[in-house]
Amino acid sequence: MTQSELRVLVVDDEAPARARLRDLLGDIREEQPNRIAGFAANGEEALRLVESEKPDVVLADIRMPGMDGVALAEHLHAVHPGVVVIFTTAYEEYAVQAFDLAVADYLVKPVRASRLVDALEKARKLCGQHGESDSEEKPLSVTERGRILLVPIDTILYLRAEQKYVTARTHEREYLLDDSLVHLEQAYPDRFLRIHRNCLVAKAAIAGVEREHSEGEGRWLIVLKEFEEPLPISRRQWPSVKEALGL
Repeated sequence: MTQSELRVLVVDDEAPARARLRDLLGDIREEQPNRIAGFAANGEEALRLVESEKPDVVLADIRMPGMDGVALAEHLHAVHPGVVVIFTTAYEEYAVQAFDLAVADYLVKPVRASRLVDALEKARKLCGQHGESDSEEKPLSVTERGRILLVPIDTILYLRAEQKYVTARTHEREYLLDDSLVHLEQAYPDRFLRIHRNCLVAKAAIAGVEREHSEGEGRWLIVLKEFEEPLPISRRQWPSVKEALGL
């Protein structure tokens, strides 16, 4: 039976290394059918190409300026688990770290054709094991000081819109997200409860509700577990919050 082509993204900061892998992929095409999905010089470029080109396999150098291969592999493992990563590097000391990241293989430069064939065979077996139907929730991706941080969704207490950004609050700190509250509500429909037009609260973090201490009727507030700051519930959202919490 004819094997399907693997779509391969080549990531290396050195042009000669990218050209070498391009030639090798061409040389082994009969043994391991493949098609080049693109070239990137660093992890940031690679992530953009992963989104647009949907590769099956990423051949990634480890030591690159900006986002290196290790950070790229961590991000792909968390956000795009169906993409298989193979490291290509001149530094053997990264081997243990590579396999801790569950990459398919670790190729030492200069890469030999026979090793690339074997690595792509391993990748082929792994492809499709983590499809879009995977129920595991993706973490939020945050760009901060030239780095991309992954914030596990189950650590977030609430999401609050502030001007053009959304703030994600965990027990430890706040993160600024370049995303809309509406999109986040749609992306995680079972995780968050809207309590205000500008605020979503993690259902699992809710300890209860309380009245605000003030003259008159006062607002209802959401009380969070192990978190001192209560959050106001708008009058408009109060009926749906009551229903959701079984009050």
